[in-house]
Amino acid sequence: MAQIAPSILSADFSCLREQIKRVEETGINYLHLDIMDGHFVPNITFGPPVIKKLKSHTGLIFDVHLMIEKPERYIDDFIAAGADILTVHSEACVHLHRTMQSIKDQGIKVGVALNPATPIVNILHVLDLADLVLIMSVNPGFGGQKFISSSLDKINELAEIKEKHKFNFIIEVDGGINPNTISKVASAGAELLVAGSAVFKENQIEENIATLQKSILGLI
Repeated sequence: MAQIAPSILSADFSCLREQIKRVEETGINYLHLDIMDGHFVPNITFGPPVIKKLKSHTGLIFDVHLMIEKPERYIDDFIAAGADILTVHSEACVHLHRTMQSIKDQGIKVGVALNPATPIVNILHVLDLADLVLIMSVNPGFGGQKFISSSLDKINELAEIKEKHKFNFIIEVDGGINPNTISKVASAGAELLVAGSAVFKENQIEENIATLQKSILGLI
């Protein structure tokens, strides 16, 4: 079954440690951390110091998504802070292959992300390096946006490429994931589903995760 990666972008930062603990107690394995610089996307979040603090309080896999310009300048900092998977945007990297290889050379997993308008053909020549490919199903920058339905075709396309060439990367999808969209995304081939507001809304974390998991299975 596809897995859920809660995004702390939608969490209550006044009690973040407690909320992450509650996520972990549901059996979730991944935590998605969105890093925004106010340039590549129109929002600013947090950086390595926050990740380092959080890492000491949880055993969750830190899925760190860099939505920043020139990410190669900060790779060492995010790895030192505790990233387990470090994902860079193809649109932000002039030398995408070099950037991804430098991450892999430091012994952690590397991901490559695509904005909604970026075709998969743009990353065909780095798929052999990728441990994860992230399809953005909203335009990145803010949580709570509506799912872009054409992303389903993109997920299908990527799943077919993965099967044909026997690649081992994880197909991840981020944006507009909720009980109404999650089963469609999983059926299209997504394996890791980023959900923010759908997990943390109304502070009903356990109930929300259970609902999403039932939706993946088509039980709702």
